[in-house]
Amino acid sequence: MDQNRAPLLETLEQYRRLDRYGSPHLGTDKGGTDQRVLDALGREPFHNDVLATSGLDDRRSSNGNPADAERLMADAVGADYAFFSTCGSSLSVKAAMMAVAGNDPGGLLLSRDSHKSIVSGLVFAGITPRWITPQ
Repeated sequence: MDQNRAPLLETLEQYRRLDRYGSPHLGTDKGGTDQRVLDALGREPFHNDVLATSGLDDRRSSNGNPADAERLMADAVGADYAFFSTCGSSLSVKAAMMAVAGNDPGGLLLSRDSHKSIVSGLVFAGITPRWITPQ
């Protein structure tokens, strides 16, 4: 595999050239992005926010870019598969918890200072916590 390729970055560059996301699309349920946000940040940060509207995380309309990137990642680290999460870190934490202890074979060993997404993951997946006190 050509490890010099970067499918997601290449797509971002293409979106940029085509001006696919030429204006902010956040807060569209309230008529668009607040002008004060634009005044403070400008439009530039929003040009790379391509995940919210059928962007790189939409496997049906992304021309296979996430799958290509995942295959490259798996190859780079010697894994059979690699999966990227596009739903935020909290969902990624929950997915990892379910992958490790989804059937709750004795619960999951967790630090008492874990992120709050851990607690919601326990509830969501029905996993029994085995709490330890951090040092």
